[in-house]
Amino acid sequence: MNGIHARHGGGVTYLVNLLPLLARDPSIRLHLVLHESQRDELGSLHADITAHVFRFSDGFLSRLVWEQFVLPRIAKRVGIDVTFCPANFAPLFAPSPVVLVRNALSVGATERRPVKRLYWLALAAATWVSLLRCPRAIAVSNYARRDVVRRFPGLAEDKITVVHHGVSPAFAPPRRFDSRDGTLLAVADLYIQKNLHGLLYALDSLRARYPDIRLKIAGAPVDADYANRLHDIVALRGLEANVEFLGRVSAAGLAELYRRCGVFVFPSLVETFGNPLVEAMASGAPIVSAGCAAMPEILGEAALFVDPRDPDGIARAIARLLDDAPLRRRLGELAQARASRFSWEETALRTADVLKECARTARGG
Repeated sequence: MNGIHARHGGGVTYLVNLLPLLARDPSIRLHLVLHESQRDELGSLHADITAHVFRFSDGFLSRLVWEQFVLPRIAKRVGIDVTFCPANFAPLFAPSPVVLVRNALSVGATERRPVKRLYWLALAAATWVSLLRCPRAIAVSNYARRDVVRRFPGLAEDKITVVHHGVSPAFAPPRRFDSRDGTLLAVADLYIQKNLHGLLYALDSLRARYPDIRLKIAGAPVDADYANRLHDIVALRGLEANVEFLGRVSAAGLAELYRRCGVFVFPSLVETFGNPLVEAMASGAPIVSAGCAAMPEILGEAALFVDPRDPDGIARAIARLLDDAPLRRRLGELAQARASRFSWEETALRTADVLKECARTARGG
């Protein structure tokens, strides 16, 4: 498992939940490659996982060079059959690379900053080359599979298996639905595609009707420029009393936030899956979500869907839920029922099937 790209958010959630389950399979000998900065969070997930922790310059380009030229030599020395790469692209010379398509390449269309656009163009090129060369790939949703097939003509769709993420049992509803408060909750690291600026504009328009409305945003300020933009919006609109930036929150802290919130809001412009969606559903939260990308696939009927580029529409949907307790309860029940379809155990079983198939092929079996 090439884990060096799992630094925050969904990438860490994926490894923390999936790897211990894969390690329980007696037919799998699992090696995890990490950078030294990941040691504390990912270095001791399971006794049967052999962690290889390396020190190298941790910039984007140096990480890419290390991954492409050093990691394949390590894999061959250890005797690896399959190299699983949960970051859209793979070390091209590693043994039997299997790629996990989890990043939405269309995010590049939301960027106007030249350096960020260049990053997404490079990621698209690396994804294309990796998908052409790898024997099999996994996509985290049907949307993700359709997106890459549409973008890269000639790519065989049947090479890509769809395996949804799961949800931890730690995310559960409150004992009493009426114990929820009126707080709005958004869970997302601070990137432009998360559209938290649109949510802030919606909050500003809601304030005239609900002057005491509160929004909590749980997520690390990964994109510093965008995080500063959000704080500027709060200051310019006078929202300081209505918005709380919580930063990165532990899994236990998130579980409590989901249980307590009145409405969970997910305004993202582009997502291939959206771990917070299944966490909020498992917690029985009433949900307002963008109705694009993978969100309808994941949520089914368990949300009010909105156009994420329409702050007034987001505000109307939130107001509808705040004013309608029976609707909040019904959506919460639908969400909890929908969440039962997502299981990390099932994710691990289906992922293992793909990896074992590639291992058999690599051995000529």
